[in-house]
Amino acid sequence: MTVAAAGGGRKYITRVNHIVLSESIDNPGSYVLALEAQGLLIASAGEAGDCIVVAREGQAIMARSATHAVRLPLSTTPHELARVLGLMAELADVRRRLLLLDSIVENIPLMVFVKDATELRFERINTAGEELLGISRSDLVGRTDHEFFTEEQASFFRATDRRTFAEESPVEVEEEPITTPSGLRWLRTMKMAIRDEQGTPLHLLGISEDITPKREIAEKLRRTEEQLRQAQKLEAIGRLAGGIAHDFNNLLTVILTYTSVILGDLKCGDPLRSELEQVQGAGERAVELTRQLLAFSRQQLIAPRVLDLNKTLAGMEKMLHRLLGEDVQLCILGADGLSEIVADAGQIEQVVMNLAINARDAMPEGGTLTIETADVELDVEFAAAHLGVAPGPYVMLAVTDTGTGMDSETRARVFEPFFTTKEAGRGTGLGLSTVFGIVRQSGGTIWVYSEVGRGTTFKIYLPRATKSAAVTTRPPAKDKARGGSETILLVEDDAAVRTIVRTVLHRAGYDVLEAENAGEALLVCEQNEKRIHLLLTDVVMPRMSGRVLAERLIAMRPDLSVMYMSGYTDDAVVRQGVLEANVAFLQKPITPAPLLRKVREVLDGVEAKSASCASA
Repeated sequence: MTVAAAGGGRKYITRVNHIVLSESIDNPGSYVLALEAQGLLIASAGEAGDCIVVAREGQAIMARSATHAVRLPLSTTPHELARVLGLMAELADVRRRLLLLDSIVENIPLMVFVKDATELRFERINTAGEELLGISRSDLVGRTDHEFFTEEQASFFRATDRRTFAEESPVEVEEEPITTPSGLRWLRTMKMAIRDEQGTPLHLLGISEDITPKREIAEKLRRTEEQLRQAQKLEAIGRLAGGIAHDFNNLLTVILTYTSVILGDLKCGDPLRSELEQVQGAGERAVELTRQLLAFSRQQLIAPRVLDLNKTLAGMEKMLHRLLGEDVQLCILGADGLSEIVADAGQIEQVVMNLAINARDAMPEGGTLTIETADVELDVEFAAAHLGVAPGPYVMLAVTDTGTGMDSETRARVFEPFFTTKEAGRGTGLGLSTVFGIVRQSGGTIWVYSEVGRGTTFKIYLPRATKSAAVTTRPPAKDKARGGSETILLVEDDAAVRTIVRTVLHRAGYDVLEAENAGEALLVCEQNEKRIHLLLTDVVMPRMSGRVLAERLIAMRPDLSVMYMSGYTDDAVVRQGVLEANVAFLQKPITPAPLLRKVREVLDGVEAKSASCASA
């Protein structure tokens, strides 16, 4: 056995059965090991060490590797044999490289495809491409886009293919839709031309990424951002509306109170009564508008209690029939065993009424209004797609009409106050904004679903009542307004409101001390030794709120009663528009009868409590 090792640019010779195998200085490293045994030569060829078996078979020499076999004449010289073995080693190396490249292409998690440059027929596609398209490579290779995709899609693909051949650099196609067995998918594709040495296109190479999941995430993010912008806009409008309503309430307090006082002084036949009654009526309509603004801004005073929504709807059915008219069919579908909610019954009725009116106006030629209730469980996925919604158990109220529907621009603004698609003179544009405010103040959420020509559905989700749900009841006092002789400290920063309230209280017999702000009120208390029975204060004032003032004064005069008045309800006195226990509150605009009635109610309540304590 003779061993030959390559290296150093020197020539080594191995003889086997009269065959001389040599290594050339020009090609070092081709043969690293040669063994002679029983007329058989085994040579390890090339750096990768592929085995090439060389043997004499009759009058021929056979050279075999794992992938190639060469039959040579017995007269083949050692130099010729060395060249053949070198070529076989090179072929084996090329094959290894092709296998590596093929493995890389097959394992890339992107679709890779190759088309011929002439007819744009598929020549190659990898496994990811087969899975994405749902087409096997045996079916795809040799065929064109037109045989698998719609005419529009295929034409788009081929147009970008042709454009790629015309460009020097790769062409990126940002988003292209394709129809697959799993539905519509969106791809981002990079296409490039493979050219010969003269620059002539031979093939088209394409690499496509399925961006459908990224697109869905981006779309969810866009919707969330849009919902956030809409929520912020409505919040800003709500704050503005609440501020405007507060200022209007002060003005209306003056207008309505003076009107009421003058009407009380006029005789029945006085010719001024008619004019003043018109003023009073206009003022009361303005009060209703401010209430709607307060409802939208979630600053309206509410009296929530446990409600059965099905019973509420049943009680409204006759009224809804009259409201809708004969050409609109009403269908109420109440779920059996519906959970209860905690809400203001009057406001829930207002929500249903406003939605019914909106539906009626959207069906000028008649149609069907369906009101449906159901217990629903909003999951995390729904909450993630709807800003401000917390997952959990809710009661759903759905109001669906078969009317004209809305486009996307209208849907985006449908809850804005004063926005309306009706002609001038029909509606104030506050109906749906009032609904929005009531639902949000009740702890719920509302969403609208609509398409032009396909009707509209409003879905309201209100939290289910718990067993420990707190319920506020405020039975209205119907007693005739009475006066008194007690001393009242009036604190109000609006001079016109302060003047008219003082006038009403004076006319009713009360002794009134007044202050423009909290600082003046503290000074009045320090300078007056006589008993002050009642503090009547505005809630929102500069520098010190009515609540803080009350706490300071009660510390000085423990027997002092407190009554608040305000056009706002988002203060600490009134949480989320729900009165705290034992808090006397009068919402602006103030008119004489409710003012005197509430003052007397507070003072009488204190006297009754004192008498009870004395008898005990």
